[in-house]
Amino acid sequence: MKIRYLGTAACEGVPAAFCKCEVCERSRKAGGRNIRTRSQAVIDDTLLLDLNADTYIHSLFYGLDLPSIHTCLITHDHEDHLYQDELLNRQEGFAHGIDGQPLSIYGTYPAYAKVVAAIDKGTGYADHNVMENRVVPVRVKAFEPFEAEGYRITPLAAQHDVRCEPVIYLIEKDGKALLYAHDTGLFPEETWEYLISHPVKLNLVSFDSTHSIQANSSGHMGFAANAQIRDRLMKEGLVDENTVYVANHFTHNGGVTYDEMLPVAEKYGFLVSYDGMEVEI
Repeated sequence: MKIRYLGTAACEGVPAAFCKCEVCERSRKAGGRNIRTRSQAVIDDTLLLDLNADTYIHSLFYGLDLPSIHTCLITHDHEDHLYQDELLNRQEGFAHGIDGQPLSIYGTYPAYAKVVAAIDKGTGYADHNVMENRVVPVRVKAFEPFEAEGYRITPLAAQHDVRCEPVIYLIEKDGKALLYAHDTGLFPEETWEYLISHPVKLNLVSFDSTHSIQANSSGHMGFAANAQIRDRLMKEGLVDENTVYVANHFTHNGGVTYDEMLPVAEKYGFLVSYDGMEVEI
C-alpha cells in the first residue's frame, strides 16, 4: 500500500494566500518543501482522500489520472476538504470518454448533501440529467465499514466541528492497514473503543499536526498531542516498532516552516509530510 500526499496544508495554505506573517514570508523565501497546498492524498493511485479546490493542480503537478479515479473519501465538508463544484466538470459536455465510469463520493450526511446539491446544480443547466452516471454520492456513517475497490474502509468519529459529522478513515487491504486521521483533535473515546474491539495492526498513521510545535488538542492537534495518540496506540497493541507515523496538515499558525519543524518532529519519531511525498508500507 502506498500513500501519496498531494497537498499538506490546512485551509489557507502555506504560505497563506493573503498573509504576510513571518512564517509565510520565510516559507515564500525558502520555497521547496516549505510551500504547501491544501491537504489531499491518494492511496495506490486509486483511493482519493478529499476533494478540495487544489485537486486540479495536484493532478497536473503529480500526474494523477483524475478521469480514472472512481472512489473518493471525504473526511468532512469544510471547504478545504470538499469543493463540490469541481464535480460539475465531470458532467456530460465537459468530460468525454468516461461514460459508465462514475466517480463515487463517500461522506457523512453534510458532505453527501453538498454532493447531491452539486449534482442537482449540474442537471439544472440542461433539459436532461447531464450528471447521470458521472458522480455517485454515497452516505457513510461512523463505525460502519464498507468495501470499495478491494479495500475495507471504516469511518471513525473525529473530534472536530460536530456540524460536519467528521470522520477519519481506517483503510485496509492485503494485510496492510493505514489510519488517515485528518481533521481531528484527540480521538473521541468511542473511536478508541472501536479500535480496541476491532484490533488491527496499523502500518501507518497519518496524524493531524495542524499546530505542529504549538500545544493544541481540540479540533486539530500538534506534535505533543500526536505523541499522546501514538502512546495510547502502543498501549493498546495497535501499532508496533515498524509503524510509520507521518505528521501532516499544517498551518502557518503553528509558527514554523517545514525546515524549522523537521528537527522537532524527528525527536518524536515522526516523518513530516510535504507536497508530493510518497510513503510505501
